[in-house]
Amino acid sequence: MASSVENIVIIGTGCAGLTAAVYTARANLAPLVLEGAMPGGQLTTTSEVENFPGFPEGVDGFQLMDNLRKQAAKFGTRFEQARVESVDFSARPFKLRTGERELLAKTVIIATGASPRLTGVPGEKELYGGKGVTTCATCDGAFYRNMDVAVIGGGDSACEEALFLTRFARRIYLVHRRDSLRASKIMAGRTTTHPKIQMVWDSVPVEVQGVAAGAVSGLKVRNVKTGVEQVLPVKGVFMAIGHVPNTQPFAQALDVDENGYFRPAAGSQVKTKVPGVYVAGDCADHVYRQAVTAAGMGCQAAIEAERWLAGHGG
Repeated sequence: MASSVENIVIIGTGCAGLTAAVYTARANLAPLVLEGAMPGGQLTTTSEVENFPGFPEGVDGFQLMDNLRKQAAKFGTRFEQARVESVDFSARPFKLRTGERELLAKTVIIATGASPRLTGVPGEKELYGGKGVTTCATCDGAFYRNMDVAVIGGGDSACEEALFLTRFARRIYLVHRRDSLRASKIMAGRTTTHPKIQMVWDSVPVEVQGVAAGAVSGLKVRNVKTGVEQVLPVKGVFMAIGHVPNTQPFAQALDVDENGYFRPAAGSQVKTKVPGVYVAGDCADHVYRQAVTAAGMGCQAAIEAERWLAGHGG
């Protein structure tokens, strides 16, 4: 049975979704936030965040998201544990179907984020998030000053990660399953000629070592041509094999690019082709993927939703 019509439903509780909740709640719109499989988003798996404005000593990722959730709740945000399975944006009010019920909404902000691709090798999951396995050099690179680290990947993102890490790490092993990089020529050239970066060609990860100690102690790799295995003596492993945007339930109703990221309407970061439906954060941003940029997009989406409701009797 359909519920009453919500002013605004926000899908996702990362930096984008919760920032949108703070803004719309303060505007007395009583937003309903749907929490998905990972309340708080990817940041909850990060032990220390040093680059979010306003925290000179850094802040625990889980604590930052918990604070943001409490801030949204303080102004009247309501939370519901639910995952959206399908939507109908063809008529108003918009319909959102979860496993439990159907929601009706005047406006919708989708802030479902993106999930990093992982290799699935033993030790990776156990040591992910503050224990040496990470997916963001910008976030965590400074923790590996004068240490040896590995980057797994072969595209522009992997090269960017490796080059960024040269500011901190002593040596960076770039592990790639082929004998040449998929990255653009200029990025590949910078990477392969950098004195701190050692290429590990034709190789795939086999195991992240250090589970018993609770910290990465090495990365076992196997040469796909010779079958020979070796252990790289690293303290950090950076996965750079891409992200998967969490956009599948909405892909039929909205425009997405070839990689599944939302494609905003022309002239906007957050508007979609459907007036009253907005996107924010990593599900629509495959370039920056930072907490602060996600929060900024959440703010934009909230203000756009407020304006749309004001202009349509909301």
